[in-house]
Amino acid sequence: MRHRVAGRKLGRTSSHRQALLRNLSTALIEKEKITTTLAKAKELRRFAEKLVTLSKRETLHARRLALRQIHDKKVVAKLFETISARYSQRPGGYTRIIKLGPRRGDNAEMAIIEFVGTEKAAASADKPQTTAKGKRRKPAAKAGAAESKTTPATKKKTAKSSKSPARKRAKSGTTKKSATKTSPGGATKKKVSKAGRKSSATKKG
Repeated sequence: MRHRVAGRKLGRTSSHRQALLRNLSTALIEKEKITTTLAKAKELRRFAEKLVTLSKRETLHARRLALRQIHDKKVVAKLFETISARYSQRPGGYTRIIKLGPRRGDNAEMAIIEFVGTEKAAASADKPQTTAKGKRRKPAAKAGAAESKTTPATKKKTAKSSKSPARKRAKSGTTKKSATKTSPGGATKKKVSKAGRKSSATKKG
């Protein structure tokens, strides 16, 4: 009988199995979601959740104990700063296992293991920032690009609007001059006056 025999050997020696769990837990904390076989996911859950519980202590000794299992300082920093704060009020059950069915080739049962609440964190990161009035803020880079794109057009519009009254005035002046020149009444008056002057000069002479 298998009394007091816990855990899975996973077809590996103890040192190889320990290295496998360390690598899987490092990837899980870094990515927060990984795909592996069902047996490895069930064994990883025990290993990773103990590390999350250890990170809640927030002491130097606890951080050094975590560094014994995870040899990446950036991953340990994320564990103690981000993940421990996320589950500060949760008394266990930090991970979720989702079965994917058998794998093609060797028919091994596959599964996804992820931290609980990752979907909420991803949704809050994807949402755009809103102001107090409920209007969405545009990113600074996009706003600057839009300003740079719109400024030449606005300059052209202002230049056209400033030039248009002068052009209208010039056109109106030319039409008036052409009207005075082409008006037949004005031309006859001028001719009559010249003829009257000539006749008056001959009479005086």
